[in-house]
Amino acid sequence: MSTEVRPVVVLVGPPGAGKSTVAALLAEALGVAARDTDSDIEAAAGTTIADLFVTEGEERFREIEVEAVRDALAEHRGVLALGGGAVMREETQRALEDQVVVFLDVGLADAAARVGLGSSRPLLLGNVRSQMKTLLDARRPVYESVATHVVRTDGRTPEDVAEEILRLLA
Repeated sequence: MSTEVRPVVVLVGPPGAGKSTVAALLAEALGVAARDTDSDIEAAAGTTIADLFVTEGEERFREIEVEAVRDALAEHRGVLALGGGAVMREETQRALEDQVVVFLDVGLADAAARVGLGSSRPLLLGNVRSQMKTLLDARRPVYESVATHVVRTDGRTPEDVAEEILRLLA
């Protein structure tokens, strides 16, 4: 029997895809813990990600994020949700190669509606729809490349998305 620690499933996707919400539902259904690397970063830093971007800059934030993802992949046995930009770093892409990864794919309209126009997300300041389109266009190929499974979330409840993922994991 292997004693290797690894998540049951890792969720990736852009802001507004529902990663944190779906992670909690999956964890409950599977009887495991949910973990979110954005929450890990905020807890360790004692501040919000938005404030980290301002005080440390995006590059330093991404370095902290790589460490948080690495630690979570090594320590967590439950459902893991990664921050939307985590997969853009090569170190994270390599670390996900032997994981079960589900890309929660969301279209522009649903993502923008879920994130909202008054977003506190640092990469979506200004024109949220325009920034979200740019972000989705840049990240979608990377999300797809690291994914074991792709699950569309547009027009669906988090419960429906979680049920589909549970079927894929069975």
